[in-house]
Amino acid sequence: QVQLVESGGNSVLNGGSLRLSCAASGYSVSSYCMGWFRQAPGAEREGIAAIDADGTTNYTDPVKGRFTISRDNAKNTLYLQMNSLKPEDTAMYYCAADRLAAGYCGLVLGKNYAMDYWGKGTRVAVSS
Repeated sequence: QVQLVESGGNSVLNGGSLRLSCAASGYSVSSYCMGWFRQAPGAEREGIAAIDADGTTNYTDPVKGRFTISRDNAKNTLYLQMNSLKPEDTAMYYCAADRLAAGYCGLVLGKNYAMDYWGKGTRVAVSS
């Protein structure tokens, strides 16, 4: 049974950093398209960062250059390093996995893509 468990959410000040983790079980993070999604209050959930099975990464413009998605295959864990956080980054953050074919992982960005598996989320709050 596939399980995804996020951690690392917290309240930080404008300009701060956080690292989110997503521990996976029941499958290998290196074999799936993995993504980080977020849902701000009153908004739809959307994909912001993705890493393909071949290691290719993609980001939406609002987080490009500030956020980094990565994975540790030995720990079977996905990460999202978030730097230079802004109040508009305040949201619930979710990790998700999908059996998309290699090369198509970027398709999950910018929308509430129907991923195969989801975690329950971790909350990030950025205050000015």
